[in-house]
Amino acid sequence: MRFARRFDISDAELWRAVNGAYDADLGGGVFKFRLARRGEGASGGARAIVAMKAGLRIVLMYGFEKKDQANIKIDELRAFRKAARVYLGYSEAEMSVIVREGSLLEIVEPSHRKGERYGKSV
Repeated sequence: MRFARRFDISDAELWRAVNGAYDADLGGGVFKFRLARRGEGASGGARAIVAMKAGLRIVLMYGFEKKDQANIKIDELRAFRKAARVYLGYSEAEMSVIVREGSLLEIVEPSHRKGERYGKSV
């Protein structure tokens, strides 16, 4: 979430971005999304690397601004694929414990009010 604060993207904007069309399927449940800087296009903005199982779970694993890094390296991609297998292999109960313990933060769909049950999370 340090990346999100540094890039100045709100939880709602991040949720919408990673629940939209992805930029690239990197294999093994790893996807790359483009994030636009406010008031600018997505080409020079940032990228989010996520573990994703459509309709079930999206986990933001890494974010970077294009001005700081052109792309991820092959060894980083391998590590993200391994992490994705772990994140996507957790049951809903296990993910709830991980979030409750504070190891991961959950971002809910912006239209859902606090305290309501929701279907997707980041």
